[in-house]
Amino acid sequence: MKRHFAAIAAGITLTFAAASGYAQTPIKISYQPALYWALPFYVAAEKGWYGEVGLKPEFSTFPAGVPQIAASAAKSWDVGGTGSVPATLGAVRYNLLTIGITNDESYGNALVATAKTADAFMKNPASIKGQTIVLTANSTGDYAVQSCLAKWGLKKTDVTIKSMGQAEIISAMSSGNADLGGLWAPNTYTMEEKAGAKQICSGQDAGAAVPGALIVRADYAKENPKDVAAFLAVYLRAWKWMNAHQPEAIALMKKFYEEGGVTISEASMKKEFSTRPVYDLAGQLKILNRVGGTSDVDGWMTKISDFMKAAGTLPEAPVATNYVTDQYMKMVDADPKLKEFANRAN
Repeated sequence: MKRHFAAIAAGITLTFAAASGYAQTPIKISYQPALYWALPFYVAAEKGWYGEVGLKPEFSTFPAGVPQIAASAAKSWDVGGTGSVPATLGAVRYNLLTIGITNDESYGNALVATAKTADAFMKNPASIKGQTIVLTANSTGDYAVQSCLAKWGLKKTDVTIKSMGQAEIISAMSSGNADLGGLWAPNTYTMEEKAGAKQICSGQDAGAAVPGALIVRADYAKENPKDVAAFLAVYLRAWKWMNAHQPEAIALMKKFYEEGGVTISEASMKKEFSTRPVYDLAGQLKILNRVGGTSDVDGWMTKISDFMKAAGTLPEAPVATNYVTDQYMKMVDADPKLKEFANRAN
């Protein structure tokens, strides 16, 4: 899929180069395939919007956040989207900046149980003590699961955690080799539709804010601030268009998910839209605003950092104000052309 997606983007941006009057600057974008927050990258490529702001995207995909952020050390990508947990890890280990929020995925990260066990666990969550939970370590799914355990008065040490990739979790649960798994959408829907599993607790249920993050290498941002702002404007426009043209957006989602090996019903695709709040330019500026000391995003990321420290992933919780910045969103807002572009719904 990576080669196909990149070829589409390259062809469209070249077509739009002459029309836009912009030089085409390469920008390397990383993401995880078949995820709701990654759909704007695909939509923007299909629509040729990168070329309109002078960017020529080159895409790379990763199965999860940890290998994605590790690849930044080799400068294999410049900007992208990922989960808030790997974004925090990336800030500490690879000097990555969080420059915006992809979506609120608190509902989309959850603890899922197999059909035969779900009702019993939901009726008596304490019975999860002593059970094995398969999940992807250092992920937003991990954060949601541990938040759910805490809600029920359980500790990480009360269960056995086994780390697996999302595809492995689906396989393990579908084959009866695991009863409990930490999954994120659309994998949660895959398990519900194809195996009768049930989502028994989400990050939202546990009171845990689980944002997705737009990220950039700090060195790239310093050298190419205008390109970072243009990247954000394209991403924001894609959300504007998707929300204004949901039937067409769902048709593109179906193609995007299938290219990533995911097939879910249209009802579940609609559920992605209805359960995953996103932010336009004004919304981004609001949640990043530090009037009064810290921003909403600072607060969300601080709680995630505290979770990672408690889990032993990080020796110390990083200070959110050191790696969360509204500089590039403000650049979009301050540029009349980019601002209009970001707010365009057609």
